[in-house]
Amino acid sequence: MLDYPSLYALAAVLREGSFERAARTLHVTPSAISQRIRLLEERAGCALVIRGQPCEATETGRQLCQHVDRVLLLEHELQSNVPSLLRDEQLWINVPIAVNADSLATWFAKAMPQMVVHGPVLLQLSVDDEGHTTEWLRSGSVLAAVTATEQPAVGCSSQPLGAMRYVAAASPSFVARHFPNGVDLEGLRTAPSLRFNAKDELQQRWIIRLCGHQVEPPRHALPSPQGFVAAAMAGMGWAMHPLALIADQLRSGQMVELVPNTPLDVPLYWQHTRAASTLLDSLTKTVVKAASEELRQA
Repeated sequence: MLDYPSLYALAAVLREGSFERAARTLHVTPSAISQRIRLLEERAGCALVIRGQPCEATETGRQLCQHVDRVLLLEHELQSNVPSLLRDEQLWINVPIAVNADSLATWFAKAMPQMVVHGPVLLQLSVDDEGHTTEWLRSGSVLAAVTATEQPAVGCSSQPLGAMRYVAAASPSFVARHFPNGVDLEGLRTAPSLRFNAKDELQQRWIIRLCGHQVEPPRHALPSPQGFVAAAMAGMGWAMHPLALIADQLRSGQMVELVPNTPLDVPLYWQHTRAASTLLDSLTKTVVKAASEELRQA
């Protein structure tokens, strides 16, 4: 049998980033946490925690934390059905989710308050490009993800959420300066653009759709949807923005589309592990409902 008090201590250390904060969370002393981790590492025969600021998991430590996440889901189910069998204190469930930054900045943020009313839920969000969040599911790092991949990961279910509409936009002064005769391939080759990170291909996809050619414009790297808006309004560059995020700026004229009526729609999906859990089912219904109200539906 696994030593679950020690596993809970391990999960707390990696979630909180330090032995001291983990001790306060579990209402024990830091030395008790250290002893539990040491005994667990002796039994596992390897290090589970990379001590630092913050503490990080080794590969084995990460796998054990994933196991704890699933055990807590099962305990939540049991507590709902047979409360007398479980401990008296509040059982908080950590739900790791991968989500793309643009969803988090728009419709997903509106869904989060409703997600935590289904029980003692603590959301643990990881942000990545929508084309890569499925990898978090495949590795077991998260229980659910907003992704651009329709094909479900092994052991997961996939549900369509709708499409996020993007538009290529910049400040009027930027467009006048870099595209005085209209948007063309040469202007796109030389005008600075913005991208979230090296995984962000939205600008390239829009250029190829518009011109049929791939070009490599100068790029600012700016990993923040809100930062995209601020930088674009300041005239730093053009970018693909979620329409929901810049609708007010377009209406006021603070930003303009590079080429009107050329949106790029990105279909999104909700994938989650098939673990039998009424909590995950409730979270899924909340996410799907929020997406149906905010995203473009087929």
